[in-house]
Amino acid sequence: MNIVQAMTDPALFADQFAGESWQNWRTLLAGFYGLPLDDDQAESWTEMTGLEKPPEAEHDELWLVIGRRGGKSQIAALLAVYTACFDDYKDRLAAGEVATVLVLAADRKQARAVFRYTQGLLNANPMLKRMIVREDRESIELNNRTVIEIGTASFRSVRGYTLAAVIADEVAYWRSDDSANPDTEILNALRPALATLDGKLIALSSPYARRGALWESYRRYYGRESAVLVAQAPSRTMNPKLPQKVIDEAVERDSVAADAEYFAKFRNDISAFITRDLIDNNVRSKPLIIPATYSARYVGFVDVAGGGADEFTLAIAFKEGNRAIIAGVWAQNGDPAAITAQYAAILKLYGINTITGDRYAAQWPVNEFMRHGINLKPSELNRSEIYLEFLPLLQTGAVELPPDEKALSQFVMLERRTSRSGRDTIDHAPGPGSHDDRCNAIAGAAVALSAPEMPINCKITYVY
Repeated sequence: MNIVQAMTDPALFADQFAGESWQNWRTLLAGFYGLPLDDDQAESWTEMTGLEKPPEAEHDELWLVIGRRGGKSQIAALLAVYTACFDDYKDRLAAGEVATVLVLAADRKQARAVFRYTQGLLNANPMLKRMIVREDRESIELNNRTVIEIGTASFRSVRGYTLAAVIADEVAYWRSDDSANPDTEILNALRPALATLDGKLIALSSPYARRGALWESYRRYYGRESAVLVAQAPSRTMNPKLPQKVIDEAVERDSVAADAEYFAKFRNDISAFITRDLIDNNVRSKPLIIPATYSARYVGFVDVAGGGADEFTLAIAFKEGNRAIIAGVWAQNGDPAAITAQYAAILKLYGINTITGDRYAAQWPVNEFMRHGINLKPSELNRSEIYLEFLPLLQTGAVELPPDEKALSQFVMLERRTSRSGRDTIDHAPGPGSHDDRCNAIAGAAVALSAPEMPINCKITYVY
């Protein structure tokens, strides 16, 4: 049974996918699997893929650049169920081995959205429900030696599988402090696992900036005959039931953001702020932390966090000639009061009694550091201004960074957003895995070191 037959069969998924509003999805998936298209479908195919000719063979990868509320999650679930239930992998599996359909998202909350649709499709159909051997919150094991499993976008957790398919949900928003290019690294780790079963890679996302795996696939393959199929379509092309009012209101609020979210256009107002090469040119090989010495004058900068996923960070810097040397960066999650006490002790080891910090939490960190004998002064510069002051230090080699991989990745993930007024804002990318706590503290320390109003702490008289 092919994918279109499954979508329109009354005994399977016709109730959900046979309607007129799903016609463009049926056309797109038919072309992906190399099925013939009629004249009307061929016209829609060209509109969505940029390809003049109907497909002659099935494709290996499908990259879907689709606007929000376009039905991506339901289609991801359909493809997971179709791949798991309607193919037989037993003759290609070793004893004890299972074929896995892996659904990946930026975090488990997003992955479970697709997983709930998947559970619904299986459990609502008596025939498919009988195939379920075991079911829990993160996986469904079927009686044909196939497992549907959800996971988070981490290159450390995706190895070791034999994959029948990978479904990468909202891949444009995958972020990680462990890597500057998590989407590319994760997908590169997954492709060998697909080889044994000739599995499909299916990536679905609304677009974002013109970088990353989604943009690169679009740039290389959209409108070109290839084993990699790229499609692009606005939300209402794929979901005509989406009220036009929703889109009109989004355009009125922010037309640039609406172009990406509902018209599936990559944003041209967002660009990478710092390249990996520029960062690497300013990183020492070791040590991670340079101990305090009696001959240096030190400054400190804190990025305070009140708990949660953000880290409470401290960076300490000193000058060596005309270079700002970042002695180290410290980052912790947990009780802010306890962390403040620890950082105050570190600052005293470096002879620092006055530091600069961001403006987070108003007066609380000022009072808390003062309890430990440290004077905290809010930075005169906001976060974007700090980064803009920091960039020339990198470009001229006037800063030395510690080999802290999380901090370095955060620098590379910074984005420059240019408003219609021409004003630049520098910040981390959106998404649950995106942070800039460490790189903000480092940049703040380096910039504070060269600021004329920055208090110079006395030389310390001991060696740490």
